[in-house]
Parts: sequence; C-alpha cells; structure tokens
Amino acid sequence: MEHPRPLPPSPFRIAAWALALVALFLTLRLRLLSAMLAGLLVFELVHALAPLLQRRLTGERARLIAVALLSAAIVGLLTLAIFAVVAFFRSETGGLQVLFDRMAQILGQVRAELPASVVGYLPEDPDTLRHAVVEWLRTHGAAVQLAGKEAVQTFVHVLAGMVLGALGALQEVRPAHRQRPLARELLARSAHFAEAFRRIVFAQIKISFVNTVFTALFLLAILPLAGVHLPLAKTMIAVTFVVGLLPVIGNLISNTVITVIALSVSPYVALAALAFLVVIHKLEYFLNARIVGDEIHARAWELLLAMLVMEAAFGLPGVAAAPIYYAYVKRELADQGWV
Repeated sequence: MEHPRPLPPSPFRIAAWALALVALFLTLRLRLLSAMLAGLLVFELVHALAPLLQRRLTGERARLIAVALLSAAIVGLLTLAIFAVVAFFRSETGGLQVLFDRMAQILGQVRAELPASVVGYLPEDPDTLRHAVVEWLRTHGAAVQLAGKEAVQTFVHVLAGMVLGALGALQEVRPAHRQRPLARELLARSAHFAEAFRRIVFAQIKISFVNTVFTALFLLAILPLAGVHLPLAKTMIAVTFVVGLLPVIGNLISNTVITVIALSVSPYVALAALAFLVVIHKLEYFLNARIVGDEIHARAWELLLAMLVMEAAFGLPGVAAAPIYYAYVKRELADQGWV
C-alpha cells in the first residue's frame, strides 16, 4: 500500500526553511552555540516539569505563575552551579596554590622514575614551576587576555540563552492567537528543532552512561588486577558521567583528569591510562553514532559524515552541533516524504 504523498511545501514553509538555515549558520558563525544550547536546555526542562505543577492548577494566570516560578528556579540553579564551579577553583581547596603544590608533588615522583635525559627538562621545585608559569603568562599575555574575554562572553551568552529559553517556555503556556502563515511555519520549525535537541540530549545520557561503565571497568577492575590502585577512583567515575553529558569536550575533560591522577602514581600508569582511554573512546565514537542514530532514525555513517563536515567547517562547536542539526534537517525532509 502506497503512502499518500504530502502536499508540496507552501511558499511560507520554504521561506521558514530558508530563515531557519540562516539562523543555524549564524549561530555557529557568531559563536552563539552556547547560548542556543542553554536556552534549549531551560526550555526543555520547563516543558518537562511544568505539567507536574499544572495538574492541580486552573486558569491561565495560575499556569503562567507556575511556569514563571519554575523557569526562575531552573535559571537560578544553573547560574548558581556555574558560580559554584568558579568559586571552587578560586578557593583554597581548588585554587592555584593547591594546584601548584599537587603538580610539584607529581613532578617529584616523576623525576625519580624517568631517565636522566628527560628529567633535565622538568622543573626542580614548586618555585621553578611557578616562575615558568608566570613567564609563560607574561609572554602570552595577549592570548590569555583573549581567552579570559571569551570566557566572560560565553558566560554572558549562556545566561542570556537561559533567560530566552525561560521566556520561550512562558510564551508556550499562553493561549495561541491567530497567527499569520509565516509565523506559524516558523513556530513549527522551532518545535522540530527543540524536539531534535531533546532526542540528542536523551541519547547523550546513554552515551555518558556507556562511557562511565567502561571507565569504571578500567579504574576498578583492570588496573587493580594489574596491581595499580588509583586514588579518587570513585570521584573520577562520577566526574566522567557528569562531564560526559557534554558532547565531545566531556571526553577530553575526563581523559585529562584521569591521566593527571594516574601520573601521580607513575608516568607509565599515566601512559597506559591514556592509551586505554584513547582506544576505548575511538571505539565509542562509532558506538555513540549508533546510539544517536537510533534515537533520530539515522545510520551511524550518516552522523559520522555530518560530524566530519561540521568539524571541518566550524571546528569543535560544529562537532557538538552536528547531531542536533542533522536530526532537525532529517526530520524536515522526512515530513515532506523526501527521505
């Protein structure tokens, strides 16, 4: 039995597609991906939790108040989480002095195990290490200032995106007024893109879980069988799951943490840990594409190709955005019966 062919797209839908593609391109071109993801995160959290608050509420005003309070709570909690991370690294517990002391301790252990030809290139004590860092900062002052400026801009973008996401959730609660054709088509495109984001986030949770299982097997089974017991193993497993929710960059963060901790035991353990993590994550690259592909009904090679093209065009932000963009584009094409 043949499926009925969908009607040809109207001029308004074609115009909405063009505007959506321009907006997606400019999001990456103008480095607004963090704002878009933050806004979508807040919107989806409110969208998922609002029905729980609205079950016993009647009237438009009561529902608006509930969604407004929920939106403010989510934005506030996410903002507090960002400030908590910054405060931790500026505190005595996670400050630079503690970092220098820990690095000096690791270097002391490494100097005792590495060949003399390599030891000569390492700092002798914490003061030497601190002096080398200060000299590097003085030499690369412009780059450091630029990185700091970009970090502040990213935080502002994230905050603005969260506010916009909350406002979008409030707008969704209000009764729909009669809309003109182009506005209606644009809202439909926005709904499809939000659905693509929701599917990718759900898949990313699965990916983070799989990554955490492999890391736990390595830290709690493989290394102990070899007679190696890394400190803070359970903490590293928790960190792996949390940062694994971040596409691409999450693996880099967890790998760095595990390798540095392994270095405190032995440089050879650090090399073994780094080699294992690289091999596992390369294999997971294809597994991740399969998980995301199942969620958005796409084959693994399709996502890998999309990620490759987006990485070549936009770098790491393109890799992070590729699954969401591809899921959205494929949804639009599928709705028209073209794929």
